[in-house]
Amino acid sequence: MTFEDLGLSPQVLSALADAGYTAPTPIQAGAIPHALAGRDVLGIAQTGTGKTASFTLPMIERLARGRARARMPRSLILCPTRELADQVAENVRLYAKNHKLTMALLIGGVAFGPQKDILDRGADILIATPGRLLDHFERGGLLLMGVEILVIDEADRMLDMGFIPDIERIVGMLPPRRQTLFFSATMPAEIQRLVSTFLNNPERVEVTRPAQTAETITQYLVRVSDNQPKTKRAALRAAINREGVKNGIIFCNRKRDVDIVARSLQRHGFSAAPIHGDLDQSLRMKTLAQFKSGELRLLVASDVAARGLDIPAVSHVFNMDIPRNADDYVHRIGRTGRAGLTGESVTIVTPEDRKSLANVAKLIGGEPKTLELDGTGQAPSAPAKSQETSEADAPEAAANDSAGNDAPARERGEGRSRRRRGGRGRSRDRAQGAGHDKAPAQAPVETVRPDSAPARPREDRPTRGERESEDAAVGFGDHVPEFLLRPAI
Repeated sequence: MTFEDLGLSPQVLSALADAGYTAPTPIQAGAIPHALAGRDVLGIAQTGTGKTASFTLPMIERLARGRARARMPRSLILCPTRELADQVAENVRLYAKNHKLTMALLIGGVAFGPQKDILDRGADILIATPGRLLDHFERGGLLLMGVEILVIDEADRMLDMGFIPDIERIVGMLPPRRQTLFFSATMPAEIQRLVSTFLNNPERVEVTRPAQTAETITQYLVRVSDNQPKTKRAALRAAINREGVKNGIIFCNRKRDVDIVARSLQRHGFSAAPIHGDLDQSLRMKTLAQFKSGELRLLVASDVAARGLDIPAVSHVFNMDIPRNADDYVHRIGRTGRAGLTGESVTIVTPEDRKSLANVAKLIGGEPKTLELDGTGQAPSAPAKSQETSEADAPEAAANDSAGNDAPARERGEGRSRRRRGGRGRSRDRAQGAGHDKAPAQAPVETVRPDSAPARPREDRPTRGERESEDAAVGFGDHVPEFLLRPAI
């Protein structure tokens, strides 16, 4: 089948030819004809199968006739992340270059004013993340009653990120008579509820079984003996140093680990940079551009930042941590082996990961095979402390101390107070830690002034409120100056 068989116009076919596309993917061949006919579509396909063109191409065709009015977009595409929204915008520019359609991109992390100016002039296609869209709507800069086509992309990720209430609110602002194109890689119960609510007798296009990994991806496990971060970083470096690793995306479960792993790789001479939601939007876009151009070899990412990104030539995916959610494993390794290319995924697992690994194996139909590093299935041991200690480890140690220390915060605070008062408590702790057989060189001596009154027991000392309620004036002892005793005139 070719794109000509799908009923697309010569202008769109010309743009596709210029982009180098000759044949539609299965999801495109299944969804585009129904979308062109105005039907609601439920598309279920894993990442990297061409979902974006499945809704942008028919949308461009249907919007080719007509004109947008100020602050009233004719179509709306909702995306879970800024990067995915920007990527969809790039595809729209590519496919619609032969049409006179206007587009607005509403994402956070960039200036509000230019977005408002585009909306005021009128936009045929509006691409947005839920949060920024609601910001514009609440400020009166956006009216949604003119939307003819609604697209919800990566719906299952919307669910994971907690956007479903926002999505329901946005859909409630749209006209009931509209076309809805709904795409998701998986179909949990909550997503099925949304489908029954938002879509009207949709045409279901399911290219592959939900949560099934692509056959173009070879999956490996690297087993390490413990859960120490240094051991896992050593195993990661050994896996990266294998032959054939052109570039790769490294996934971590926590954003703080993304920064730590990126700094550690940089210190060991690797071309690596982090990307996660706490970074400035301009820096995230610059990092992505460097990775796509080949200037950057390794991208260390969180699940949210990398979900849905279309980077066609990623040779490897590395899971620094096995995902908490088994579905995320499918989304992660789907960054490689795209567009017919082959790829590899390497997941580092520890003995504590048995349950999570079992969930992944159950979902994908089997456990990936173990990768032999240095002739064994065991990753190389972590380097000695003197070689490994660096600034990359400092934030990790501080974070582990704050997250894993079981001592109450009050006790830690008292310890710090004793050190500030002169270190007497620290000296006593050291003496006790050294053992009872070693006495301190000189016992601390407390000097008591002869004219001072004996100290009152702690429980007998008045509180601040009690002191303020006493008759004696605080600060003058027992003597009250006469001017304070004079009656007011």
